[in-house]
Amino acid sequence: MTDQIRAASPHDAADHDDARADVRDGHAAGATPVAVLSRPPSAADPHIDDVPPRRVHDFGDLFRAAGAVILAAVVMLSSIYLSGITTGVESDAHTAGQALNWMVDLPVSMLQQLAIVSIVVMALVQLLVSREWVQTAVSVLALFAGLAVAWALSVAVSGFGDPSLVAALSSPNNPVGSTLLPDFYAGAAALLTAAGPRRTRSAVKWGWNILYTVGALLVVLSVNSVAGVLVSFAAGRLSGMLLRFAVGTKNQGTWGAELAQALQGIGITVTSLSRRVDVGGDTSHRTLRASLDDDLVEGSRLYDVEDDRGRRFVVSALDAQARTAGYVRQLWQWIRFTGVDSRRDRSPREATQHHMAMMLGLHNAGLPTPDVYGVADTGETSILVLRGADAMHACNLDTLDDDDAVALMRFLSVANRRGYTHRRITPDTLARLESGTPIIAGWHNGDDASTPASVALDQVQLLTLLAVLIGPDRAVAAGRDVWGDDTMVALAPFVQKAAIPSATRAMDEWDRHVLDDLRARLRALAPQDVAESMEPVTLSRFSVRSFVGIALLVVAVAVVFTQMKPDEIIAAVRNANPRMALVCLALGLVAWLGSALELGAFIAPERRNPLGVFMSQVAQGFAMVSMPAGVGPAFVNLQFLRRSGYRNTAATAIMSAVLAVYYGGTVVMMLLLGLFTGSDALRGMIPTNTLIVVVGVVLMALAVAMMVAPVRRWVVGRVVPLVRAYARQLLDVLTNPKELTFSILGMLVLNVATGLGFWVALLAFGQPTNPIETLFIFLLANALGSALPTPGGLGGVEAALAVSFGAMGVPAGVAVSATLLYRVVFYWLRIPLGAFAMRWLDRRNLI
Repeated sequence: MTDQIRAASPHDAADHDDARADVRDGHAAGATPVAVLSRPPSAADPHIDDVPPRRVHDFGDLFRAAGAVILAAVVMLSSIYLSGITTGVESDAHTAGQALNWMVDLPVSMLQQLAIVSIVVMALVQLLVSREWVQTAVSVLALFAGLAVAWALSVAVSGFGDPSLVAALSSPNNPVGSTLLPDFYAGAAALLTAAGPRRTRSAVKWGWNILYTVGALLVVLSVNSVAGVLVSFAAGRLSGMLLRFAVGTKNQGTWGAELAQALQGIGITVTSLSRRVDVGGDTSHRTLRASLDDDLVEGSRLYDVEDDRGRRFVVSALDAQARTAGYVRQLWQWIRFTGVDSRRDRSPREATQHHMAMMLGLHNAGLPTPDVYGVADTGETSILVLRGADAMHACNLDTLDDDDAVALMRFLSVANRRGYTHRRITPDTLARLESGTPIIAGWHNGDDASTPASVALDQVQLLTLLAVLIGPDRAVAAGRDVWGDDTMVALAPFVQKAAIPSATRAMDEWDRHVLDDLRARLRALAPQDVAESMEPVTLSRFSVRSFVGIALLVVAVAVVFTQMKPDEIIAAVRNANPRMALVCLALGLVAWLGSALELGAFIAPERRNPLGVFMSQVAQGFAMVSMPAGVGPAFVNLQFLRRSGYRNTAATAIMSAVLAVYYGGTVVMMLLLGLFTGSDALRGMIPTNTLIVVVGVVLMALAVAMMVAPVRRWVVGRVVPLVRAYARQLLDVLTNPKELTFSILGMLVLNVATGLGFWVALLAFGQPTNPIETLFIFLLANALGSALPTPGGLGGVEAALAVSFGAMGVPAGVAVSATLLYRVVFYWLRIPLGAFAMRWLDRRNLI
């Protein structure tokens, strides 16, 4: 009965009648309904026209080869930079293996030879018995290739490798030289890889078990090192995978009579089974194409089947090896996109059953889909059986009109309202029924219970495709008719290149300005203030913004772990006067207050959040660790202003006003302090000739660019209006006396507190100096050191302060110690506090 239920279709009354009859007869005989047998097959032999299995290049082999390379690289790097961990692992293994000391007397070479002979004989005999002649030869070649790669790698590492790496890979039985790596593991791993997969061949499975056991045993007995065994394993896997991919492997799917037998399990007694192939060109290399008959399943084999009752079916067979490419594509989408759910069907069974559930769900929602009869699974193949009442055919994209666009959007709208999303709407997915109604096909990559972001991506993909085919204006008009203006406006942040499938971007009608035009039309539907505040939604993990963020994080980590020098810092802090160190810390807090006053003065009272402004200045401590000095604070201020409700132009103007007040005020302070103290430290501060050359080159490049008519028109039409608007905003900000006065006051508090912080750091080591002269020298040295394009001026600030105060007469040791104490308070200690502030601001949507 289970088989009949799986095969049942709401469009097949005969199946329902037969199922009820089978159940009734079963009860009459006193049998349990579950035990009812399927209809016996026809006595006549079925007509089977199938294409013999051929060797396929499984892309999964390439990814496994890449995994082997990564494993070897990780082991080698760990051996060099984490030698303590690798040594500890080996020590623990040797300690645990003391109970096996009685085996030390056994001849190791005999054990290795016995193991590899057993592995080779087992694997090759099974291949020969199965008449896998090509794979047998490939397996032997892989054995030799693994041994050769291990030998070459041993020679290379011994001759050019790091001494720590050589020491980690070597062992008593494998000294330096061509025998550095135990080639036994590489050869056996390469052979088993080429003879696999292990899930279909028992000899290969037992061969791997033997190899793992022998490897662990020899490591415990100190015969081989952990690193040497792992690298040798990786070398063998790499050799075997590359050779297996190059030669190809036999398709392990279900074919011919086995396929007919699998269909018998869902109530189809096959009388005729015929394979669909593309016979254009060389018939020896016939290819498979995605067909609308099975809803565009990628990599499937299509069959036309007729059973003993005269029913006709379309059978779609999806093999595990052909499914690998689809799974890798799904995995890439999952890695690439952020905030958007993606399916990851590991096996063809998962993919087929999910596809069937999608089609049944869409059919239940009232949408026309292929009629699903049932699903069968056998071995490495998953089988989907379909029967179409209203066949689909490809849509002629050249004849698409506005009514078709509306119909397609309504089709998608019905699916989206039920939670179904397509995820990959491309030109191939646009189809028509026999009645001429346009529909969307290819739901095998879709999903249910979808999030609003996934629904928006579907809508953007269809809208963009229609914009390419019929133009942005007509596509937007159709979208407004079906989805409404509010939905259309909400789609604007999702209109990005990352959201559009490559098949759409490969169309001849595609233009790189399509997205810009479409986004502009969607923004035009929104009020001006809403349109200007729109920011693109982060979709791709590998966008420019995310790449910069990751790069800055890497820089920050590298700075912290490579430049911190904890021994020197701890020594400096330990020798400092505790009271003066606390005063220095208090001045750091005052500097934050001054910075907050400098920014907050320009923020309108109704938008000013005093605690948020202060925390934004604290957060700059984390941004500075991954950005050059000055860039981090500007970035944090700009993001905070945007989240506070300012448009891009206004936010940029306020940020620029803050920078103008800070840098202008700092220069004026240095000039006044230099004149007041009578110091000649300003002499040679500005390299006149260099400055003139730089200014001349910039102006000349600008003049040459303006000679080009297109550049001149672009500057006049695009750049000049933006500059005028920005300059107007900046002038409005700077001409408010009250705001400007408070901002200047904040700048003075910031600079004075920071300079006095270094003066107190000198006092912490018993070095009294003139506070005014110290403030001047500090501002000058800090400005010169911050010009170095390193995170927070790291290295440059320390060197400038130590050298400047050393020239002032401060002992070199005291100058260095004071510099380290100052940087602990005003740089290193701010990193964790800034990270906390960043998190606080992010939770409140303030950055």
